[in-house]
Amino acid sequence: MNFKATLLALLAFALFSTHDVVAKLLGATYSPFQIVFFASLFSFPLVTIMLVRDPTQGNLRPVHPWWVALRSLCVVVAPVAGFYAFTRLPLAQVYAILFSSPLLITLISIPILKEKVGLWRMLAVVLGLGGVLIVVRPGATELNLGHAAAIITALSTAFQSVIVRKIGREERRVVLMLYPLLGSVALMSVALTFVYQPMQLIDLGGMAFVSLFGFCATLLLVYAYTIGEAALVAPMQYSQIIWAVIFGMLFFGESPDLPTMLGAAIIVASGLFIIAREAVGGTSEQTPVLRTRSRGISPSSMRVSLALKRSDNPRS
Repeated sequence: MNFKATLLALLAFALFSTHDVVAKLLGATYSPFQIVFFASLFSFPLVTIMLVRDPTQGNLRPVHPWWVALRSLCVVVAPVAGFYAFTRLPLAQVYAILFSSPLLITLISIPILKEKVGLWRMLAVVLGLGGVLIVVRPGATELNLGHAAAIITALSTAFQSVIVRKIGREERRVVLMLYPLLGSVALMSVALTFVYQPMQLIDLGGMAFVSLFGFCATLLLVYAYTIGEAALVAPMQYSQIIWAVIFGMLFFGESPDLPTMLGAAIIVASGLFIIAREAVGGTSEQTPVLRTRSRGISPSSMRVSLALKRSDNPRS
């Protein structure tokens, strides 16, 4: 089953990468607010079906309203910033920065989850963040808002993952799904009044494509985690750097330079080390990286993941 889970995870991240290519192509014409709005709109019926089927008794009042509000904000910000980063930076560079999420999860889990991070994991975090500096190259290259957006995406993804780990056992799944959904629709609707561009039918189809591939990829990824060991499934996220190189050359004429690939290699190695340390026990009690079941960039990914995940939440 582990072999099957690995193949499913590889397929899921291939779909995510294809999803990102379409978002990058659309981003040349449309604002990320418009892309996220329509991607969320197209995924709304599928997510709603999962919402209404939640059998848990209770109301929609959050047990931890401030944590739910902060997570909802992160879930809204991550795809907007992520799609913007794809339009401003090469694919490989964006992925390299996003790969820092496990490192950030490890750091953020210290104050929020009271996670005990030993010397070796902390050294891996420091080394990985050094890899991010190699990719970004402050001072040696001209930084733009795309770099800031990629870092914000990684931070938002890490925060919402840790928050789910903290409150997931006490909050209903429907609460964790509903509030980000409502927040996304409300904020994107307001933003859309300022940035809307009339759309051709083919572009509208592209928006639907982004939604469908993000939804299907999340289903595959959650199923992979269900049947396989997290320590084998989680590292498959790094396969996206291969797709970034291939798609970057095919569609955008991008050729990743040596610092980007070197920094990405350091970040990936650090992330793999952290995953391995959590998997074998060590000092990790919460294993926050291994329990991250989705990618935060797709508008529907966290909602679908929460709808399907049962093992970590006895109330669901």
